[in-house]
Amino acid sequence: MKILFLGDVVGSPGRNAVTQNLQSIKEELEVDFIVINGENAAGGRGITPKICIELLRAGAAVVTTGDHVWDQREILDYFPTEPRLLRPINFVDAPGAGSVVLETKKGKVAVLNAMGRTFMNPPLENPLTLLEAEIEKLKGEGVKMMMVDFHAEATSEKIAMGRALDGKVSLVVGTHTHVQTADESIFPGGTAYLTDAGMCGPEVSVLGREVDSVVWRFRTGLPTRFPVAKGPVRLCGVLVDVDEESGRANSIERFSRLIEEESVLE
Repeated sequence: MKILFLGDVVGSPGRNAVTQNLQSIKEELEVDFIVINGENAAGGRGITPKICIELLRAGAAVVTTGDHVWDQREILDYFPTEPRLLRPINFVDAPGAGSVVLETKKGKVAVLNAMGRTFMNPPLENPLTLLEAEIEKLKGEGVKMMMVDFHAEATSEKIAMGRALDGKVSLVVGTHTHVQTADESIFPGGTAYLTDAGMCGPEVSVLGREVDSVVWRFRTGLPTRFPVAKGPVRLCGVLVDVDEESGRANSIERFSRLIEEESVLE
């Protein structure tokens, strides 16, 4: 089973690059299952029902989120209607769910979404204990292939999560910081790991935002807007091959693709 995970989609440039190129990438890489983090897809903050539908129609099997999940109000009523859109599992009293299991030609695949607590707001329930409980439940239901999108700020918290879940899931991949890391590995228990998948956003930017605005903020300390940048988009993520029988990862490699066509700014 080949699983492609794409990191945080930033605004309309990221969305357009994903929706216009995902099918060809899927065919080129012979991908079986695609997961996309869409929490920055609506102008850089949150996601809307329309955008979620666009990403699913483009080829995503599941769309995950993070700390900006509630930034667009209309998403609240949409969550109960679309199980393939996940919010972090440690928003325990919120609409929607933090995991989903989908049937594929190669077996059941579970996707879990959680959010870190170090340097993150709002404070949430413990993601590790909630994930471990959910993973045990899914194993009892016969699910062998599982992946976790851990949306967190601190590298140490992400690595600790990966180590804690080693041998329990097929993949732990971090999101949120928008910068792809180079520490892809397979842990001793067979879990593939990457600290951060990176973003699907403008190449010439600061985390997807216009360079001049962010530099001005750091120079002056004064408040300003951070528009989504324009120009070519880099799609970043991770490609993992998983053994369908054991759920162990066979291989992991970073995915990075520069899309030269300029997207329309939202």
